[in-house]
Amino acid sequence: MPDKIILAYSGGLDTSVAVKWLQDNYGAQVVAVTFDVGNAKNLAQVRQRALDIGAVKALVVDARETFVNQFIHPALQADALYEGQYPLATALSRPLMAKLLAEVARAEGATAVAHGCTGKGNDQVRFEVSIAALAPEIKVVAPVREWGMTRDEEIIYAQERGIPVPVTVSSPYSVDENLWGRSIECGVLEDPWSEPPEDIYAWTKSPREAPDTPDYVEIAFQEGLPTALDGRALSGPSLIQELNRRAGEHGVGRIDHVENRLVGIKSREIYEAPAATVLLAAHRALEAMTLTKEQIRFKERVAQEYADLIYNGLWFTAFRHDLAAYVQSTQRFVSGTVRTRLFKGNCTVVGRQSPHSLYRFELATYDQGDQFDQGAAAGFIHIWGLPVRTQAQAQPKGEGD
Repeated sequence: MPDKIILAYSGGLDTSVAVKWLQDNYGAQVVAVTFDVGNAKNLAQVRQRALDIGAVKALVVDARETFVNQFIHPALQADALYEGQYPLATALSRPLMAKLLAEVARAEGATAVAHGCTGKGNDQVRFEVSIAALAPEIKVVAPVREWGMTRDEEIIYAQERGIPVPVTVSSPYSVDENLWGRSIECGVLEDPWSEPPEDIYAWTKSPREAPDTPDYVEIAFQEGLPTALDGRALSGPSLIQELNRRAGEHGVGRIDHVENRLVGIKSREIYEAPAATVLLAAHRALEAMTLTKEQIRFKERVAQEYADLIYNGLWFTAFRHDLAAYVQSTQRFVSGTVRTRLFKGNCTVVGRQSPHSLYRFELATYDQGDQFDQGAAAGFIHIWGLPVRTQAQAQPKGEGD
């Protein structure tokens, strides 16, 4: 049995119960580690809660810059969106947390780490596969998977042992959040027919209550990375936080998704991702200006693969490294500015410009200044249609075909 376990501690129900449970069942000292990846909660209070429950040490690691630069930005450049809806906020944070867990375990002389993931979720895979890739000598303990308690039983367990947790039987939601998005599950949300109650949302206004005047935001990109809003240069975390605020004010970024989990079940998830929604739309619009048709279409296939491997916990693999090399190559000329309109729950791209744009007014216009040689079209059509004519002559269709 390990004598010291490093626990990824969020301050929620599962990990708060896990502190006590690991002490009781493993007889181990528990070091709680909380990762600041843009969480809205008071991290000082979270740290104190871990100590109050019985952790021998509680650490808070500021990982915001690393999270943005090494995880969010590569995913944005790849246009990674799982099943066309989920911007992968939680999934992107887990490999970073696993890496930091391994570093803390080595620094503390611990031989084991623990997480608060269930046996039905994706996060267990993301943590454990990442640890296996980075530190295979470290044992991984999964308390929630071992103890077999229902969520209501966990709440009772916590109440009986005086464990302070911000969850009650009447409000049983499980929430995870970071700079890139916020996820909400459990409770009434497990019925996919039920409309999500308004009180689950924290980052976005109801579109009905959003302002009646749209907000126009100009986003500058340099080689596929956002660098400024409305001409004002901002750091990665600050830019995302500002967009979360502005887009959320207009109800942008609500996602209701029945997704296919890695473990083989379907799950109804609610997400709030205002900044991710806007940045992904703006980035794709700029790529439409600066990449060829062939680049865009192949990159769409790469984007799906990239999203899947993030979702499936395969960040620290040669496959991701290979895909990332292609993505980086495509971003060399993805620089410019995109103007978006935020209004009543919608983000609409209304303008885009780039010094590397492949769009040419003199070729696209039907007005004065048109330089497109329309006379060349007849020859082009003749050659383009040659295989069609050849097949039609050699293999005529029957009546009714």
